[in-house]
Amino acid sequence: MGAVSSADDTTPGDQDLHDTVADDGSDGVFDVRASEAGAPQVGVGPWEGPWPDDPRYDPVLLAQGDRRNVVDRYRYWRREAIVADLDTRRHDFHVAIENWQHDLNIGSVVRTANAFLAREVHIVGRRRWNRRGAMVTDRYQHVRYHPDIEAFAGWARDQGLPLLGVDNLPGAVPLETYDLPAACVLLFGQEGPGLSDAARQACDVVLSIAQYGSTRSINAGAAAAIAMHAWIRRHRFDQKP
Repeated sequence: MGAVSSADDTTPGDQDLHDTVADDGSDGVFDVRASEAGAPQVGVGPWEGPWPDDPRYDPVLLAQGDRRNVVDRYRYWRREAIVADLDTRRHDFHVAIENWQHDLNIGSVVRTANAFLAREVHIVGRRRWNRRGAMVTDRYQHVRYHPDIEAFAGWARDQGLPLLGVDNLPGAVPLETYDLPAACVLLFGQEGPGLSDAARQACDVVLSIAQYGSTRSINAGAAAAIAMHAWIRRHRFDQKP
């Protein structure tokens, strides 16, 4: 079984609890870059007036300001409080991506999964991945690791979750006409080769994304965003295919 693990953990080993960030009161690279470039800083300054008597608020952020990449609702909140609140509202879809060659798309997939409030992100294969594209959203997103497709597929079966591969393969079912189930896993392959043979065989169905230009494929990060938004349209806006 895969382990829900710290996004900062790049060494093997199972962890049962999700813990994604050091409590340093800062998870935004934005303010550093903005300061270096002389651009306006993101976020808000120190809290003005009496401090709120609410354990969700972080005294460090109240004193120093909150420059993190979070929506206004979560300004000055502790990271743990934000994760706990998100956990009460997470959607029923999961997102998985194969990682055999340190795919640079993984960070983008994690960021989009956070934006659409996926239940979990699953990384199949190597545990190390480039977090730059995640823009620190991995600190608020549950990430589970699986050593191979067999272990991942076994986990999905145990959870009663269908595996929906997304790849433009012969015989694939158009995503645009497929009625996505509420509880499911959207599985993506690596940039270039796409879904591995083992992943294709494990899928209950493989879905394709309609394309009309000259390129054979779009990158995994873009495909994941399209598929996740298709789930949102179906289950948050009740837009049936």
